[in-house]
Amino acid sequence: MGAMDREWHHEGRDARMKAVQRSPSGRVPQWALDDAPGSPPTPPPWQTAAAYEEAPSNEQTPADERTPARRRAAPSRMRRRRFGTIAGLVLVAALYATPSVFDRFVLPAPLPDLPVALPNLEVPLPDLPVALPDLPPPLPPLPGADVPPRGVEANDVPLGTPPPAPSSTAFKLMDSPVEEQEWVAYDPCRPVHYVVRPDNAPAGSEGLVQEAVAEVSAATGLQFIDDGATTEAPSEERDLYQPELYGKTWVPVLITWTTPEEIPGLAGDIAGLGGSDYAQASGQPLVYVGGQVQLDASDAATALGYPDGRAYLKATIMHELAHVVGLDHVDDAGELMFSENVGRVSFGEGDLAGLALLGAGPCAPGL
Repeated sequence: MGAMDREWHHEGRDARMKAVQRSPSGRVPQWALDDAPGSPPTPPPWQTAAAYEEAPSNEQTPADERTPARRRAAPSRMRRRRFGTIAGLVLVAALYATPSVFDRFVLPAPLPDLPVALPNLEVPLPDLPVALPDLPPPLPPLPGADVPPRGVEANDVPLGTPPPAPSSTAFKLMDSPVEEQEWVAYDPCRPVHYVVRPDNAPAGSEGLVQEAVAEVSAATGLQFIDDGATTEAPSEERDLYQPELYGKTWVPVLITWTTPEEIPGLAGDIAGLGGSDYAQASGQPLVYVGGQVQLDASDAATALGYPDGRAYLKATIMHELAHVVGLDHVDDAGELMFSENVGRVSFGEGDLAGLALLGAGPCAPGL
């Protein structure tokens, strides 16, 4: 401590003590001594002791330079505050300018994905009785359909019964188109309709078709119905449903007197052709529908010129009608179904056995 400071310390102590403020307890706080007139300056916390020792006393300096240390310290403190403000602005700008830094330090962290426990939705339902309504009957075909309404003329039982069959096995049935069904026949629970086109019929042939049909009906038990004359021409690809001609039913068996020019299959020494197409409903057996008998009118006229020619022409029609209901050719000359028959005019035992079997075919009410 310098000489001037010591003198100020001793001589000014009493004067200072009189001017200071006191606390209620009588003690004098340090800040009161510092503010008393003539008190030596107290260096600020950031001022070093050496700087304070070098500063001149208040009695030796002008009034505006009494606390140079404080005056020097004040700008320093302001610079620190300004520097701190500038640094903060720079940091904020850097955070906003750098997305990754901004996201990391400024934005709140995203919440973690929490597991969600879903309830068990596989709850077994109780078995409830379900009453299905009665299904309506099938609707009739719309205009333009290629099949008739289901079950037309179908009966619950066969319309006829075939006679007792001979024990002969000299017959052959037409091949079945499916392996599940051994042979195909007409539905015995429906009548078999037939029509005749009279065009080209030779003189003396009247009634022969009806007689031949009666022979086949008696041998099979099938019930044939004569629907009279028709204008329909024979065809190798016949439509099985022709409602404009025959109504809403399967076409009848068509018997025509024709020529090789109309039916090329009659060329040569072929006197006639016969056969049927088949149809099937879902879950029902195959049955024959829409057969045809095509007779060579020229050959028929020649046959009628011989003695017994009428019986021979009738046998020819019976032969073709047997093809219609399902019999095939055999190699036994004793049967009417022998392919080269030149003299037999009635069914043999093998023919009758086969026809009786074909008359006992399955019914197809759903067709």
